[in-house]
Amino acid sequence: MTEPAHAEHSEHRDIRARCDGVQVDILLDGFGAAWDDVRDAAVAAGEAGITGVWVFDHVDGRVYGAPHVLEGWTLLSALAVAVPDVMLGPLVLNVANRPPGVLAAMASTLQHISGGRLLLGLGAGARPGTPYAREQETIGQPVYGAVQRRLQVEHCIEEVRTLWRQPGFLDPDPEPPIIIGAHGEKMADLAGRIADGINIPASHPRLGELVDVARAARRRVGADPDELMVTVLAQLGDPWLDPDSPARKRLAAVGVDRIVFLVSLPADPVSFTVAAGAWRR
Repeated sequence: MTEPAHAEHSEHRDIRARCDGVQVDILLDGFGAAWDDVRDAAVAAGEAGITGVWVFDHVDGRVYGAPHVLEGWTLLSALAVAVPDVMLGPLVLNVANRPPGVLAAMASTLQHISGGRLLLGLGAGARPGTPYAREQETIGQPVYGAVQRRLQVEHCIEEVRTLWRQPGFLDPDPEPPIIIGAHGEKMADLAGRIADGINIPASHPRLGELVDVARAARRRVGADPDELMVTVLAQLGDPWLDPDSPARKRLAAVGVDRIVFLVSLPADPVSFTVAAGAWRR
């Protein structure tokens, strides 16, 4: 099995220092959106002190009842040039949509273009019987059960890391951290064993347990559990902006590294300043 990459970017350290241990990011909702709104929101977020910009990975707007959705990797490539001072990533990339070889080349190229600012979020794709399954079926992709989906994620990560070191492939410098989206223990264990980080909904009732599972898995493979990058996704607003709220204290107890706020477009730039400021305090 390919060994996980554990080296932390210098950019990560700089951003963490600015935000007192927790980096404040946004996830821009590309459903029904226009590029101008995405770009303007990302620029305003960077100016307000937001440390990372994430996008969805979807291709069918009907998933959320929208007339269209902007394709995520195209957005990231454009944002890498339009917004030079923030981290960038998909939250999360569906491994069923792209062969690992193509993804390896995409990720290393974006890491090159962005100057090392990619956070590579990966996920297992759609469960059968969900709206996301219809999206995969529409583009001709099979929809698997839980075991096969986890195996796809594991195979994808192993293949991507192997190809990054293969002659003829661009070797990303540094290799971007791979962050796995997890809602249950088995994906959390997978994240700890083979990835660099985990993403969990901030309001997940078992947030602390899942992070513990991932850290325990890192110990088993000889990796430092304290180096697991813990990211959480939340709605922008209370209780996450109140430094004394139980929700904030819960995130602190878990040891969250990044909080990612979902933002609808067009966005209010003032909300970015409020979010970044609330966490700095």
